[in-house]
Order: sequence, then C-alpha cells, then structure tokens
Amino acid sequence: MLAGLLLMVIALPVSKGNSDTTGEKHLTASQTTQEQKSELEEKLENLLENAEGVGKVKVMLMEDGGQGVYSAGETEVTGVLIVAEGADNAVTVQKIQQAVMALFQIDAHKIRIMKMK
Repeated sequence: MLAGLLLMVIALPVSKGNSDTTGEKHLTASQTTQEQKSELEEKLENLLENAEGVGKVKVMLMEDGGQGVYSAGETEVTGVLIVAEGADNAVTVQKIQQAVMALFQIDAHKIRIMKMK
C-alpha cells in the first residue's frame, strides 16, 4: 500500500509555477539589460557633448548578437553608432573615435560616426 501511495505522488503533475517564475526572471534580466544599455548610451552622449567641437550627440550601442552579453554584470559592446553635429570636422571625428575605442575596448572598424542634420 505504501508503494502504491509513492507511485501516485510521483505520478502527480508538477505545477507550472516554476516555469512562470523562470520567465519572470528572464524578463527582469532582459529589462535590466536594456536599462544598462540605455544608461551607457546616455553617459556616452553626455560625455561627448561636453567635448569641444562635438555639439549635440545621439548614440546607439550594439551588443553581441543584439542579445546583450554580460560578463560579471558588464555589457559587452560590439559596435557603436554616433550621430554628432560636429562630425563634419575630421579632427573631431578622430577624437570621438579614439574616445570610444578607449572606453569600450573595441576596434575602429566597429565605430561609425555620422554628421547630424
């Protein structure tokens, strides 16, 4: 009789509460990822706008595969698009590019700087 009771308990379906919790954690992690990315973009915009000759700036960061790869809570930036008022000056473009290369440890070919209209 005890063996039959154990079989009934084992055969009971497991509640879906665990999978919902996992989905909520994934959603929260995804929101945190987007928040961190937005915060990095905003910080870079503010930094560049305070540099001489740059003017207004809009920044878009690309993360590995578009999914966002995190190592020890850090975002791995794989590409940067910058639209700046001062991008018509080659010296300003070079300074922006060098700053981004130093900040994110990425190669020059992963950075695009365009003139703002």
